[in-house]
Amino acid sequence: MSNSNPLMSKIESLLFVIGEDGLTVEQLTQFTESTEQEVVEAIQQLVNHYELDVTRGITLKEIAGTYQLISKPENAPFIEKLVENPPPQTLSQAALEVLAIVAYKQPIPRVEIEDLRGVKCERALHTLGQKALIQEVGRVEGSGRAILYGTTKEFLNYFGLKDLEELPPLESSDEVMIEDGQDLFMSKFQEAFSGDSNS
Repeated sequence: MSNSNPLMSKIESLLFVIGEDGLTVEQLTQFTESTEQEVVEAIQQLVNHYELDVTRGITLKEIAGTYQLISKPENAPFIEKLVENPPPQTLSQAALEVLAIVAYKQPIPRVEIEDLRGVKCERALHTLGQKALIQEVGRVEGSGRAILYGTTKEFLNYFGLKDLEELPPLESSDEVMIEDGQDLFMSKFQEAFSGDSNS
């Protein structure tokens, strides 16, 4: 990409992150702290850049008043192959840890999950929610009314379980034990399901 206009880079990044929702010129003006004219010029430069560069697989298009990054039409056959045969999706270590905690200790609020793991888990919870492996199952009584998380039917399907009673038993009533940096809780969970998921 030409470096003659650094605003092009900012717009490209914003449009990449926002995805199919797109952004209007007004929104791009606000987020880049630029003038409307500067944004319009940068958008046109981006359009020209994408159209002229045959090595790029994306282009910039205005749809219903918003600008979006989309794949080039000539690459549609390859996109269709991906959609029809998506690659297997795997869970990150963090997501798997959070999922294991929810599975055994549900219903459980986020703060308790974070206490057990010692780190924030918002991103992992979001990922698991998007994959329909966990869901909101209630609220904590009292002030704050924190969300309680539990597993879903998709969780059972994902790991090939008939019900939660088929979860591998934990060796201790203290579900999460950390010894010498080894999380025995997670070891048990991963040992039981390594290679068993269908994704």
